[in-house]
Amino acid sequence: MIQRKQTVFLFLALLVTIACLCLPVGSFEPEGMGTENQLMNLWLSDADGGKNFNVWALFAILLVTCPMDLFAIFDYHNRRRQARFCMFSMLMIAGWYVVYGVFSQVLMTGFTFHVAFAACLPLVAFILLWLARHAILADEALVRAADRIR
Repeated sequence: MIQRKQTVFLFLALLVTIACLCLPVGSFEPEGMGTENQLMNLWLSDADGGKNFNVWALFAILLVTCPMDLFAIFDYHNRRRQARFCMFSMLMIAGWYVVYGVFSQVLMTGFTFHVAFAACLPLVAFILLWLARHAILADEALVRAADRIR
């Protein structure tokens, strides 16, 4: 059913992921003089206003998880598939952190990297997806136990 607690967890995970897409996830401060560069999920903005789209993979990973979370919300009839979509979204978020770490290390030459608050939002979404998956599997076990009694 759509009014279950896993729906709330999935919806909150979707909102947190969308918020992370819109906020800066880090900044690069030059070791010498200069202004810092903001790292967004889609681009790296320079001090003069230019945008470097080399970090588009961060955006693509989170963009793929949004429709999967939305589909998982409305796929309450098939709990196994809903749990699989939660697991795949969790793997995508873990992959986002791997790509985030790689980009922060590769782009760091001559700069000091500062992590922004929005970089913890995928972790919050990961935890919410784990809670949703746990609730989905508990519902599936409850339904199986009820079918076995009949």
